[in-house]
Amino acid sequence: MKKLTIGTRGSKLALWQANYISSLLKDLFQGQIELKIIKTKGDKILDSPLAKIGDKGLFVKEIETALLNKEVDLAVHSMKDLPTDIPSGLTICGATKREDPRDAFISLNCTCLNDLPPSAKVATSSLRRKSQLLNLRSDLTFVDIRGNVETRLKKLEEGQFDALIMAVAGVKRLGLESVIRQVIPTEISLPAVGQGMVAVEAREDDKKILGLIDKISQPESMIMGAAERALMKRLEGGCQVPIGALADVDGQMVKMRAMVASLDGKEMVKGSIEGPTSEAAALGVKLANELLASGAGRILEEIRS
Repeated sequence: MKKLTIGTRGSKLALWQANYISSLLKDLFQGQIELKIIKTKGDKILDSPLAKIGDKGLFVKEIETALLNKEVDLAVHSMKDLPTDIPSGLTICGATKREDPRDAFISLNCTCLNDLPPSAKVATSSLRRKSQLLNLRSDLTFVDIRGNVETRLKKLEEGQFDALIMAVAGVKRLGLESVIRQVIPTEISLPAVGQGMVAVEAREDDKKILGLIDKISQPESMIMGAAERALMKRLEGGCQVPIGALADVDGQMVKMRAMVASLDGKEMVKGSIEGPTSEAAALGVKLANELLASGAGRILEEIRS
């Protein structure tokens, strides 16, 4: 194998992620490593909120097709973009050390969420963020926003809204952390499943690639990802539902908190679980079942109806 081709989206953040994986592989792979930029449906439809497009795998499907067709050897994604159902023949074979998984509050005039004036305009297309922030501040007005990090920051500078909420990880990776006014505590806003992790996907029969990725993968991240994604799968979640989850590994134990909220933030069901790392996925399913039994099932049914 003389050349290794990495499939990636073309945004600055996606390219940072792909180049990061490439740099980790450089000492392990003797041949040439190249990036192949693939445009996804999510990159093409920029005038609708993700929840309205309602298609799982918006940012990964075309890359996965290229992987199955052997046009690329591996794919690099933000783990939070990956649907819980992976196409047959593919596997998530690695994940990097998790960057800060929390949400960032960015504003020109306010230092934190509580500083926002009544009925302030806040930009985010995430139902998860909206519902949790409405639970804290029911007076806030939300504006849907799409596009890359720089586009969103430009709209903030133009005064189109009072504040912007984005993932800390993406802002930091682009070297823009100076714009963050507040890192929102997870007690206020639990992150999306997989937030802050870069995931590597490959063909499950490609032993050479699987062996390479295993050497750069972080076991703790794989455990956190397994727990959070199992919970998401059981709840049948995606962009269309407000679900937050955060797992943490401490030695041989994994702890996870999760929440499901109504779209208006008035109802919120929270739960937590702890157990051995060897049972991460089973713990995710168990916590999901506890949430469903505590009222999350009804909330999700109402959102989907």
